[in-house]
Amino acid sequence: MTTTDEYVSVRYLVDDVSAAVDFYTRHLGFTVLTHPAPAFADVIRGSLRLLLSGPASSGARATPEEFAGPGRNRIHLVVDDLDAEIARLRGAGIEFRSDVVTGPGGHQILLADPAGNLVELFRPAAER
Repeated sequence: MTTTDEYVSVRYLVDDVSAAVDFYTRHLGFTVLTHPAPAFADVIRGSLRLLLSGPASSGARATPEEFAGPGRNRIHLVVDDLDAEIARLRGAGIEFRSDVVTGPGGHQILLADPAGNLVELFRPAAER
């Protein structure tokens, strides 16, 4: 088991834990920490621990029904080359949920995991 200060954890409710694990490890550079299938898995990238909770998991069962679907929150992954990441993921058949949006802080685009949870890819603006 990990210590509480080793990772920042975010829980995503997913329909299919194995599909979610495949998505995050194959396309977004996460590695599997644990995978007591089929109810739950957790994957890590840096200090982010993403808790993937299937319908049978205690995390999903504890969630009130009105909050059980994917929400409006998203994880935010910083990338060095947004255009290259977009091309790589499109080449893998990943569909995006937005166009690239540019603001004073940088550029971002949204995609979704197999359960519909949003993931933001972000390239910071150049340092001034």
